[in-house]
Amino acid sequence: MNTQTLSLRRNLGIIAHIDAGKTTLTERLLWKTGQIHRVGEVHDGAATTDFSAIERERGITIGAAAVQAQWAPRDLPAHRLTLIDTPGHIDFAIEVERSLRVLDGAVAVFSAVDGVQPQSETVWHQARRHGVPLLAFVNKMDRIGASFDRVVAQLADRLQARPLALGLPLGSEAAFDGWVDLVDRKVLHWDAAGSLQRQPWTDAQAQQWQPQRDALVQAAAELDDVLADAWLDGSAVDADALRAAVRRITVSGAGVPVLAGAAFKGKGVESLLDAIVDYLPSPLERPSVSAIAGEETVQLLPDAQGPLAALLFKVTHMQQGALAFVRVYSGTLRVGDRIASSRHDARRVGRLVRVQADQVHDIEQAEAGDIVAVMGWKDAVSGETLSSLQQPLLLEAIHSQPAVLAWRLQAGRASDLIRISQGLASLVQEDPSFRVEADAETGETLVWGMGELHLEVMVERLRSEWKVEVQVGQPRVAYLEKPRSTALGVVGRVVKQSGGQGQFAHVVLEVRPREDDAVEFSDRIVGGVVPRNFIRAVEQGVRAALQDGPQGHPVVGLDVVLVDGQTHAKDSSEQAFHRAGMEAVKAALAEVGTQLLEPVMSLQVLSPAANVGDVVGDLQRRHGRVQAIDEREGRSQVSGFAPLAQLQGYSTALRSMSQGRASSTMQLHGYAPAL
Repeated sequence: MNTQTLSLRRNLGIIAHIDAGKTTLTERLLWKTGQIHRVGEVHDGAATTDFSAIERERGITIGAAAVQAQWAPRDLPAHRLTLIDTPGHIDFAIEVERSLRVLDGAVAVFSAVDGVQPQSETVWHQARRHGVPLLAFVNKMDRIGASFDRVVAQLADRLQARPLALGLPLGSEAAFDGWVDLVDRKVLHWDAAGSLQRQPWTDAQAQQWQPQRDALVQAAAELDDVLADAWLDGSAVDADALRAAVRRITVSGAGVPVLAGAAFKGKGVESLLDAIVDYLPSPLERPSVSAIAGEETVQLLPDAQGPLAALLFKVTHMQQGALAFVRVYSGTLRVGDRIASSRHDARRVGRLVRVQADQVHDIEQAEAGDIVAVMGWKDAVSGETLSSLQQPLLLEAIHSQPAVLAWRLQAGRASDLIRISQGLASLVQEDPSFRVEADAETGETLVWGMGELHLEVMVERLRSEWKVEVQVGQPRVAYLEKPRSTALGVVGRVVKQSGGQGQFAHVVLEVRPREDDAVEFSDRIVGGVVPRNFIRAVEQGVRAALQDGPQGHPVVGLDVVLVDGQTHAKDSSEQAFHRAGMEAVKAALAEVGTQLLEPVMSLQVLSPAANVGDVVGDLQRRHGRVQAIDEREGRSQVSGFAPLAQLQGYSTALRSMSQGRASSTMQLHGYAPAL
């Protein structure tokens, strides 16, 4: 693939708060590009990207789904778009995280009525953390209470963005029927069928809207030196010059173009497709990717002739079999290739496909810049780096937040035990934020997830996809422990020198609490008293011991320093120093004791104004605290914090106290000393 072809690629995600209209927008994007010929609705369970039975039943996106489309704005050649529709619920944040990890750009969707909501902020900051350029699309402009200007102001105030409104909405409230294109100086109108008509500004319209266009040019000039020079020289800024400037601003992350529409009625979709091509980057415009090659770090460009480097970012099981989604950053991946994997022995690419929601299409090869899937890898692991056998590479892994809530599972029938085990293994393979373990005291199966909805969906999938009966027991919260004070000169010693192969290791540790929840290991060994390979074994032993503290929970928030040690010429081994490290840190924690920490959730409740008193009172009874109460069009948003342990069954209780009219979202805020 040459650079000309690669420049016509756009790999992007659709991200937003739940119910902002991501999936509806994706469906209209597919319709406008001719990929589908009949629009499916989310509320009917017929959306292209919500194809699992659970998604269609619940009307929400659970797994990120990839689709392909083509679009050619104005007189440009057709560009190939790879879109990933991501979930909006915080419980499925891992789907957003690993999608943003491999994408080149994203469209952030906001409700024109609700504005910047809590999960909007979360996904926005996820994208910024990965350096992903963003477009903003203000959706639902046809609803009562919609305000384009309010959302633009919130982008600046709440997200610290530099919004560049590329147009002005036309029509009265709840009757969005047009868009003033400030870049091309045109007026866009949609008829009742959603068909678009573009008309150049009349002289009167130019006189009316030129000040707003001048303001857009000035705002862009503040962020782009090339446009600033033209603006200060008094040169006329035509559409091509303004578009080029906005593109540079978007790709650099300095600003965010903002558009508006009503996706359900097909309005504003063409403008957004144009903007995706005009402003979001191709793979060529993204920074080089860092990879570890042996002891060195190398920078990889999107070159089909370069060394193979691809990241396996998602595993899913579909009717066709196991699919391992792969982003190719460098080189070429071909059917029949034997390649290296960072998590397994050499792999063979048996079947390579492009994915269109729940359909697959065979291809022979994938080149740098492609997002494809490999079929048939039953042991695939999210986060694997794929590279050539001759030049193994390692890309940065995908990180997920730790699970905060567990349910106890029991098989309804003894005959289901094997299938439950197989089903859980399959779900763990697909979702790195889902964890399964056995309760050390009772032997019961514990499934850990990001929240009640996450666990509900996983249990529902067990029942529907694996046809098993599962009973759910009492929830369990993920507590942590933190050392209360400093322990100095703590000794870990392993001595076995009688009969056969001996074991000897002697280590001296210091353990100090730290403000954050990190765990850092370092050494102050001098003169090679403890060899380097034994120091690594000590660290591994320390970290293993910290998985189960004195109160039975993982230990965080400490610095561990290896200050001294002794070895034996014959009897010392890595195994012995691993054991000595474990013994020393356990002794240190037993000496100073640990403080129990519990997860605290950030909670947002949208409630009728008449029920605010009940909501606040209930939150306080749950040991929570209210941070703010904001009025929104006759409804109130209550923001606050509460311990997760006190929020079990909160959604049900909230519906009961508000006659089903209130809703809530929550996400992990952090850990605090348990009450």
